Amino acid sequence: MKAFGFRAHGGLEAATLLDLPEPFPGPGEVKIAVRAAGLNHLDLFTLNGLPGVEVPLPHVLAGDGSGVVVEAGDGVDPWRKGDRVLVDPSLPDGTCEYCLRGLECFCRNYRILGEHTQGVASELAVLPAANLRPLPPALDFDSGGCAALVFMTAYRALYTVGELRGGEQVAIIGAGGGLATAAIQLARLRGARVVVVTGSAEKGERARALGANEVIFRSRGSEADRELWKASGKRGFDVVFDSAGEATFAGSARALARGGRLVFCGATSGPSVTVDLRPLFWRGASLRGSTMATRRELTEVLSLLQAGAVRPVVDRVFPLNEGPEALRRLASGEVFGKIVLRPG
Repeated sequence: MKAFGFRAHGGLEAATLLDLPEPFPGPGEVKIAVRAAGLNHLDLFTLNGLPGVEVPLPHVLAGDGSGVVVEAGDGVDPWRKGDRVLVDPSLPDGTCEYCLRGLECFCRNYRILGEHTQGVASELAVLPAANLRPLPPALDFDSGGCAALVFMTAYRALYTVGELRGGEQVAIIGAGGGLATAAIQLARLRGARVVVVTGSAEKGERARALGANEVIFRSRGSEADRELWKASGKRGFDVVFDSAGEATFAGSARALARGGRLVFCGATSGPSVTVDLRPLFWRGASLRGSTMATRRELTEVLSLLQAGAVRPVVDRVFPLNEGPEALRRLASGEVFGKIVLRPG
């Protein structure tokens, strides 16, 4: 079968189309014909190599996907041939103290498809039956194939960890990535006033169309911090959602209101930050890390997607054999929404 990934870690030049043996499901596993696979920034990090994370080589990318059940292994229920499915990218062990409490994202042995194990950017994929969900009828394969990771991450970060409530003000740092487009919609759905920070006028307009109330342009340099503060009514934001990390974190912390929560769930611009703690403790503000979500939260996300309350934003769809070009577009920062690969 054909797949997209890499044979050795490296830059974008290492990404390539792979010829791999057809996989077959074992007990508790299901083989699917992949119809769409969503790329994430995590795929760029995995390609380059993450400290302390060893991956099987050759390695298939993409933890997000959708498809059709081809074959089920022994002991699998209720999946049947022809079922339309969406892939849950999370791999908790199901046995640790956190998993037993329904906090799978805290699992001591937590893994993610496409990072720690083979991904689904392939014509066929074999997955644990527990990692498949019915594809909501409201979603086509392309939308379903890129929905799970960003919406489950944004849902937990804003609703559970950030404790966002109706009537509050939220600043979302960045507008174009799949995570930001999910966060904008979820924040508006909760009834918050949403201010987005971006470097692109085009992305700003598209963010408004998704529900942003106001857009601040990062390209204005130090003025952006002052404009962000003014946009909050000079009181600060109740929640700041930041997945960029190093380049924006200090400014995000300065933008917090009294009792404000800075929720961070990524570090795409770098992991090392310097923050002045004094205004944080004076305002009673907090820094809160968040990653992925529990399986209960994913179920809630899928309900919202089925109801049409939120929707995946697809930037562009590429055939599988154009995977390297798709990854280059993702790395360029020019995207608005998700990049999808379509096998076959």
